[in-house]
Amino acid sequence: MLDIFERIKENPGPLGQFADYGEGYFIFPRLEGPIGPRMQFQGREVIFWSANDYLGLCNHPEVIEADAKAAAEYGMFYPMGARAMSGETDQHLQLERELADFVQKESAYLLNFGYQGMVSTIDALVSRNDVIVYDMDSHACIVDGVRLHSGKRFTYKHNDMASLEKNLQRATKVAEETGGGILVITEGVFGMRGQQGKIKEICELKSKYQFRLLVDDAHGFGTLGKTGAGVGEEQNCNDQIDVYFSTFAKSMAGFGAFLAGDKEIIRYLKFNLRSQIFAKSLTMPMVIGGLKRLELLRSRPEIKAKLWENVEKLQSGLKERGFNIGDTNTCVTPVMMQGTPVEATLLVKDLRENYGIFTSVVVYPVIPKGMILLRLIPTASHTDAEINETLAAFEGIHDKLVSGYYKEQEQLLLQEQGLSFKPI
Repeated sequence: MLDIFERIKENPGPLGQFADYGEGYFIFPRLEGPIGPRMQFQGREVIFWSANDYLGLCNHPEVIEADAKAAAEYGMFYPMGARAMSGETDQHLQLERELADFVQKESAYLLNFGYQGMVSTIDALVSRNDVIVYDMDSHACIVDGVRLHSGKRFTYKHNDMASLEKNLQRATKVAEETGGGILVITEGVFGMRGQQGKIKEICELKSKYQFRLLVDDAHGFGTLGKTGAGVGEEQNCNDQIDVYFSTFAKSMAGFGAFLAGDKEIIRYLKFNLRSQIFAKSLTMPMVIGGLKRLELLRSRPEIKAKLWENVEKLQSGLKERGFNIGDTNTCVTPVMMQGTPVEATLLVKDLRENYGIFTSVVVYPVIPKGMILLRLIPTASHTDAEINETLAAFEGIHDKLVSGYYKEQEQLLLQEQGLSFKPI
């Protein structure tokens, strides 16, 4: 019999093997100072491109004032327990009404956290007789929610409608045998590469197949659509999204999440979501602060306009310099290069220490082997000067990568420090 701890020690995982080398710098980095376009990292000022604070609300004076007043009046514990027991307030209900109105749905329900909320939503929506069909590039919260499902599940190729239809045909056969239904799950915006999900095209398949649609619009809420109501508004198919989900951790610059949809379905979820029934209610500073954030989304369209002005400047500047940013059609700005995970860390260290640019680096298993993805998140707070400085820095690291500089440094590093990583 194997001791499970011995297995863990022998195989720390594809990212865990880099812990001694990268923890605190490449993985779990520690940034200091107020969140914004410029922060402190390891004693240096860096231009920061890794906050999902799209609209720059985290340091907005009205938001800070609302949060502070709510904290002073209620503290961080109120309300006392789970909403089903003792955690319901007028403010929770008001925020739900205003969110539902904003995303053009009948009803909404607050969630404590986005990740656990999505996992629990999937679990509550389906029974063992139902079939799930989901995009293979879906966020981990969707994947983990699907893992809880005891019935059949199929993945379709990313944003590939032919693949989706093929799997809907398979799912239909299974559902006819089990007497269940079909739930299709996708994202409004895919957070790594920035493509919008093909929501309108998925909805058009409802004329041929019977299914319900759950959309995770974490990166679309507040950034897409004329009013910022998200991907459904952007693609003019909002009424066909059966359950709409988004988090407060992006455009709302906070924590928590919400679901929106038909009143009857949201009421069902309210009474059956285990992650909410058995968890403490969302705290008052976030609820009252959420009302202020939503007010700013509705009343200050110039903030979103500034965000998209910065997105266009950054993305067009990268493309003009020959960088591959894929087919992003959202604020998420991926810069894709070829290289090993160690090359990626050396490149990122160069960016941070010699160019003063902090951006997230993504490698396998999140993306395919042999690829380096640097993900930049432009916000309404970034300036033209910061964008131009970043573009110049990317030109510098690209030339080094192509010339083999980082590959040479990788070999020296492995030899000097006696490091040995399993190929991943």
